[in-house]
This record gives sequence, C-alpha cells and structure tokens, in this order.
Amino acid sequence: MSSPLDPQAQHVLELGRQAHQSPFEAGTPEEARRAYERGLPDLQGEREPVGSVSECTIAGPGGPLRLRLYRGQDASATNAPALLYLHGGGWVIGNLDSHDEICRWFANSAPCVVAAPDYRLAPEHKFPAAVEDCQAALAFLRDTGGVLGIDAGRIAVAGDSAGGNLAAVLALLARSDKNSLTAQLLFYPNTDAAQTADSYRHFGEGFGLTASTMAWFRDHYVRDAADIEDWRVSPLRAESLAGAAPAFIAIAGHDILADEGEAYARRLRADGVPVVLRHWPGQIHGFVSMGRHGPASRLAVEAAVAAWRGFDPKFARAISGKA
Repeated sequence: MSSPLDPQAQHVLELGRQAHQSPFEAGTPEEARRAYERGLPDLQGEREPVGSVSECTIAGPGGPLRLRLYRGQDASATNAPALLYLHGGGWVIGNLDSHDEICRWFANSAPCVVAAPDYRLAPEHKFPAAVEDCQAALAFLRDTGGVLGIDAGRIAVAGDSAGGNLAAVLALLARSDKNSLTAQLLFYPNTDAAQTADSYRHFGEGFGLTASTMAWFRDHYVRDAADIEDWRVSPLRAESLAGAAPAFIAIAGHDILADEGEAYARRLRADGVPVVLRHWPGQIHGFVSMGRHGPASRLAVEAAVAAWRGFDPKFARAISGKA
C-alpha cells in the first residue's frame, strides 16, 4: 500500500487541478515548453545567492552549446569539486532557467562548481543528440579544469527524470575514460523506455506526470522503436553496469518512474557499484523542482551531496583546495 501523499505534493497537485491546463500531449512541443515555463514561478522558490554565475559557449557536436557555471559561496577558487547537472523535462521541455534553483543549491551545499549544459531537445533533435551534448560538456570540464578552477579528476554528474537518464548514461559511457566520474546523483531517473513497470499502472493518472505524457516524451525522443532497446536510452538494459560511478538514487513514492529507479539501484548493486538509495514515500515525480512548497526539495539535494561526500573520502580536501 502506498504511503499518504506529502502535504507538499498534495498542494502542488491541487494547483495543477485549479489551473485546468491541457496535458502536454494535447499540443505541440513548443506549446508544452511555453506552458511549462509559465508554471515555474508557482513551483520554485527565491533564487539562492551563490558566489558567482557565468555563462559560456562551447563547441558542441551539433553546433555552439551554451553552458552555465555556478560557483558556490564557499567553493575553493582552485581545485574545487565539480558537478555536471543535466536538467529534466522528458528530453522535450526544460532549460537552464527551469533548474536554476537546484543548481544553486548544489553549488552552495557541496560547495562546488556546477556546470549546466543547455543540451539539444527533441523532437527537433532526437536521440542521441542530448547524450552527445552532455558528453561534450563533460569533456569541456575535463579539458579546461584549471581555467575553471576545478579539479578535473573530481567531477560528478547529476540529473532529474530525463536528466537522470542522461546522467546514468553518461556514467556508463565514462567507464572507459582516464578520469572516471566520482559519483552519479540521480533524482527519479528514467531507466527503461519500455514503460512497462507496475508503477506505470499504479500512478499513471492523478499524480502529476502521467503515463500518456511520459509516452509522448519518449516517442519524441527516440528515432524509432529500436532505440528503446538501446542502453543509451534505457540504461537498465545495459549488459553490465559494473565500473560505473557510485550512485545516489532518489525515489518518489507516487511516481510512474519509481519501479525502474528501484530496479536500476538493484542492478547497480548486483554489479558491484556502491549505491545510496533514498525514498520519499509521500512525494510525486518532480518534487525536487517544487521548492516553493516545502522542505523536501532542498533536503533531497542535501542528501545527494551527503552521499557524494561519502563516496569520495578526499572531498573535504578538494573543498579546501589542498592536494
């Protein structure tokens, strides 16, 4: 039996009912983006001050790629740990502004430097465009670490929902790199594009993200049905997860993606990857982006930071700028 809904989740769902908005799949991707952006002020709190925010444009596989950089208030000026944050939004919606609040929390809580890429969205840019952009952003951090004041050998990756999917994929791709990632921090990640888990039936309607909306997102992202089997779309289907970075996985109890997040944690553990699995039983999908309505959002980020610190015993020395 499911736990009762958290008051934060109940309030957000009620706001959605009062808005009488059409589901994203009833319109075009561009209409969905505009609707999503209009709703952000009702969900996100005040922007937390950080040490600095800057933007740059790097060379991406599909052309110029925008990157936003956040330095935490107490982050070291040199050799700071770094986090590549990949925003959610079903690979179709979302942008740097939609997840600005989360990036600021990470930057200050760690403290660290957070880099957020404005990766290409579907359906204009289908799989594997987003994956390739995220790889390019990671390569940039590693290649220019000294200029950015980060330790290029101490980079983690994080993301929520579709961003969690991209982060998990990046952690698998990075296994062959000289400098492996120090952690993967995944909030309610999408790990299996087949969308057949029991949680799709239990929470497919009435809990924010619906099964029909998730199918609409996926079908815009993949080129054809064969992509669903590709582990770069469905990392749960990878032959082995061994060698991936240690993982923090946050699960919302009333979420269609809950079961595949749990399954991914089990697979990682079975393949010898350290995992910290945390549950928010009364929460719904996307709760980390709902900071205006309760403490769970910030607490989830702080739990991810705590796990990251636990995975890397040298984290404190990296913060202080020591070798």
